[in-house]
Amino acid sequence: MRFVGTDFSGLLAQVASRRFDVGSSSVKATDARRHTVAFTNGYDFGFYSLVVPPGSAIKKFTDLTAGQRIGVVQGTVEETYVVDTLHLQPVKYPDFATVYASLKTHQIDAWVAPANQASSAVRPNDPAVIVAHTFGTDDFVAYAVARDNQPLVDALNSGLDAVIADGTWAELYSKWVPRTLPPGWKPGSNAAALPKLPDFAAIAAEHHRGPVHPAAPKSTLGQLRDSFLDWDMYRQAIPTLLTTGLPNTLILTLSASIIGLAVGMALAVAGISHKRWLRWPARVYTDIFRGLPEVVIILIIGLGVGPLVGGLTNNNPYPLGIAALGLMAGAYVGEILRSGIQSVDPGQLEASRALGFSYSAAMQLVVVPQGVRRVLPALVNQFIALLKASALVYFLGLIANQRELFQVGRDLNAQTGNLSPLVAAGICYLILTVPLTHLVNYIDGRLRRGRTKLDPDDPPQVVTSTIGTEMT
Repeated sequence: MRFVGTDFSGLLAQVASRRFDVGSSSVKATDARRHTVAFTNGYDFGFYSLVVPPGSAIKKFTDLTAGQRIGVVQGTVEETYVVDTLHLQPVKYPDFATVYASLKTHQIDAWVAPANQASSAVRPNDPAVIVAHTFGTDDFVAYAVARDNQPLVDALNSGLDAVIADGTWAELYSKWVPRTLPPGWKPGSNAAALPKLPDFAAIAAEHHRGPVHPAAPKSTLGQLRDSFLDWDMYRQAIPTLLTTGLPNTLILTLSASIIGLAVGMALAVAGISHKRWLRWPARVYTDIFRGLPEVVIILIIGLGVGPLVGGLTNNNPYPLGIAALGLMAGAYVGEILRSGIQSVDPGQLEASRALGFSYSAAMQLVVVPQGVRRVLPALVNQFIALLKASALVYFLGLIANQRELFQVGRDLNAQTGNLSPLVAAGICYLILTVPLTHLVNYIDGRLRRGRTKLDPDDPPQVVTSTIGTEMT
């Protein structure tokens, strides 16, 4: 079995398209989600925590008001709870690491989080404290499966009932999420017996030692140092960034660049063609791929086209990510090349034709090389942008050995809540992009200045002209 990390907002769509067989992320089986995927029987219930900065006046969920900034992860049941139950409008974030970082820097007043996520994220000495819990049994937590894959749903339900019957579920529940079950709720099917659990309330009362208060708040400089300059995190991140993230980033960028150059040259030639049936499709393609956000194109190709070519790619998002990046780059490269070609003086083409060149030969040997040379700095700038855009492929879901630089840093950031791995990934991007930026400047200056002096070994050059001669 392979475990793949992906963005939560795209998880159910990827399960529905058979990109993944099973979606597992404490997913609540709501009626709205049942329109997209099928669910197994429940293995847990919704349990939320309220996390606030130390000294906050917010002590319980009813203290939340419309004037406060309440953080949630987009698309989660915590968002639904804040909107539908508390009737408030939250601040939406793409993932748990980002929302927790915003809380620690006081950019939001509170975080409504899954209890498991909150308990693992809040660490000693963090400027955050869990002040309240609540649960909801209207919708249970289950595994998501494609709607047309009922055999897998049945198999998972049978397995869930089996681990409830032999005590495995109770053992895992007692170890990882020890809390009293809500009245009337139990996991598994109706045929499954109620699991035998210890009295968690009595155990908690027996070991109660009074409230644990957060550590004294650190200075702003200390918080920044802990968030961005954790050297242990750098030592942990850099080997993986160099052995996994860097090679994948280069593979994505170089492969997409080749596709972008090929597509861009075809679009440029079609764009300057006198034939409308060539010119208009090129213009429509360029307008669409330049007008849509990059992440939208990647998701459309990865989640929409992916299921159609799943047999060719073996449901691997890596080639789809390369294709999406290459098609996006093609639209920009095409416009750059078209402008370069059209900047060449028309007399060059006319002179070539007068010397006996065909139109295609004149374009290929005379006009296009001059046009490419003029826009070479702009092309390198486009490849720098493509290098940075390769980070968006993580939205499609990558296994561990496919992660690029950003995903490697993001994974460690999500696991630890520390921003140092992202800073390390950013440094790697700078090491790649800064030399390319200076290369662009050098090329641009070199093309503007031309050759400063002749090489003494160069053969003499003779320039002749027929202008002004007189026939006798």
